[in-house]
Amino acid sequence: MPPLPHRDTLQGVARLATQGTLGLVRLVEAMHARIQRPPLLPGPEHGRTRGITGLVYRSVHGVTRLAGGSVEALLGLLPEAVAQGPRHPSHEAVRAALNGVLGDHLAATHNPLAQPMQLCSAGEPLVLTRAALAARFPAPSSGMLVLLHGLCMNDRQWRRKGHDHGTQLADALGLTPVYLRYNTGLPVAENGRQFAELMAKLLRVWPHRQPRVVLLAHSMGGLVARSAFHQAGRVAWTRRVSDLVCLGTPHFGAPLEKAGHGVDLLLDAAPYAAPLARLGRVRSAGITDLRHGLGADVGLPPGVRCWAVAGTLGPGPEGLQPQLLGDGLVRLSSALGQHRDPARRLPFAPERQWVAKGVGHLDLLSSKAVGNRVEAWLRAGPSHRFPLPA
Repeated sequence: MPPLPHRDTLQGVARLATQGTLGLVRLVEAMHARIQRPPLLPGPEHGRTRGITGLVYRSVHGVTRLAGGSVEALLGLLPEAVAQGPRHPSHEAVRAALNGVLGDHLAATHNPLAQPMQLCSAGEPLVLTRAALAARFPAPSSGMLVLLHGLCMNDRQWRRKGHDHGTQLADALGLTPVYLRYNTGLPVAENGRQFAELMAKLLRVWPHRQPRVVLLAHSMGGLVARSAFHQAGRVAWTRRVSDLVCLGTPHFGAPLEKAGHGVDLLLDAAPYAAPLARLGRVRSAGITDLRHGLGADVGLPPGVRCWAVAGTLGPGPEGLQPQLLGDGLVRLSSALGQHRDPARRLPFAPERQWVAKGVGHLDLLSSKAVGNRVEAWLRAGPSHRFPLPA
């Protein structure tokens, strides 16, 4: 993909009609802020985040108030990220956040900020030809690990607090790590369709003729993976997948987005507040899809070992239970595919579920205990079709 133009050009082409952006960005910031504290407990003051994340959100808030939500002005307020170039982590992090919030609109208007779906290695997109992959991976292993990130994130953010599950599992199990980068503001079904097509292309040109494929997905990434299997059916690439590991995936939805929908309904009921409800609904399709997840209508892929890791922040005051707290964003039952209606439950085998105690939603990425658990699961070996390398 050609590099994005610099700030002046971006300001000229990224004039988005973003009515309601301020309210939407507040929703997304509140979701990030609440990750730090369990639901139903007092959250961070005014629902604001801190540190670098807080700086990005404060920039978005200020620009939206002063310039009516123009992303043109947002880019003008972030000169350092843009000046550092399109491959700098801070630039990519801002772009990933914008795609999570407004990604469907960016794609629909052919905005150059819209993130195309790509497979990456070491932060760089892969060229999907046999010659290019053979040059990039001169000694490919007999297996590959494909990592799918979550909402408002990108492939580089699998490295958190100095840890990367991809690196750990690659070193321990002899798997070649490949990282998906995608527009998380698009509908989950659309990202699933694109991912299915991308995997089919990758397997056709991969240097090793019959690789074992392991999918490791965080949060929304698990929904994208399940959707891809559902749409693809039993085709060549799906038959190569031995394992799907979901970390904190909201299979039955995330309660914070459900709460946002509840506020919409309440505002709709008040005649003078109805315009606020319309503003509140200006959220990306990707965020909206988190309201209900996929549920049992899109089941677990057949013939694949499926694993579920859920985080819990532990019991709170007055007997608040981990089941309700979950990882601060996704409830325990949702992450484990459990539902009050037995017919709708996802059939994760009991021995293929694990609860990471004291681990929040984003910390599922940096937890060495989580990495060790996944490594032990995968080391046990899949069926005879996919032998692990010696």
